[in-house]
Amino acid sequence: MIYIKTAEEIEKMRVAADLVSRTLGEVAKWVRPGETTLKLDTIAREFILDNGGRPSCLGYQGFPGTLCIEVNDTVVHGFPSNYTLREGDIVGTDCVVDINGYHGDMCYTFAVGEISEEAALLLKITEESLYKGIEAAKAGKRIGDISNAVQTYCERAGYSVVREMCGHGIGRSMHEDPEVPNYGRRGIGPVLKPGMCICIEPMINMGSKNIVITSDGWQCKTRDHKLSAHFEHTVLITENDPEILTTFRYIEESLGK
Repeated sequence: MIYIKTAEEIEKMRVAADLVSRTLGEVAKWVRPGETTLKLDTIAREFILDNGGRPSCLGYQGFPGTLCIEVNDTVVHGFPSNYTLREGDIVGTDCVVDINGYHGDMCYTFAVGEISEEAALLLKITEESLYKGIEAAKAGKRIGDISNAVQTYCERAGYSVVREMCGHGIGRSMHEDPEVPNYGRRGIGPVLKPGMCICIEPMINMGSKNIVITSDGWQCKTRDHKLSAHFEHTVLITENDPEILTTFRYIEESLGK
């Protein structure tokens, strides 16, 4: 079932989206060579709790972290660990917060120090594809229009789109209907209606689209061990243009962009 949010619920969604945005803005200050991904996770957890929220991922079906940590060839659902970030790594930080019973969800893939031109281009195209998807998320269009916008933009640039993982609706639950794939045909899927809140999140690989799930049942990696990037916003469908509820502004301020 797809839930249409009331005006009151939308305001609560805005609060949750702002908190998750500020959380990753705080995490951004610590993304550098020599820091562990467990440190990033601790920063996120403490910030969320200090600001009246709850880390939605922590303990979800046994997940061990506040952040899904995605280093280099990890696509999604990576565990925080004692892995020490190195110059040239890329690291995705996917975070979901719950405050006042509503969720905000966002992901940003960071460059760790100086990265290769190839890695920087992957990040650029993946982030741009997120906004291509958002541009297509207009009332009266369909989920497939978002999916196709992301897919065509990335594939024309020579990258591949992960099939098994996708975006989703969001609200009282971290994952609601509808699913929002990053590939597909225009004009298919559920109709977008004002009041829908969805997460659009391209997961784009430098090499093959194929993935593997590690033995823990959670961590998803590229089969060929090439890099993968991931960006995500929580988006509100309105009568007019879509409204991006989350923001990368806090991250950019922390990074001095």
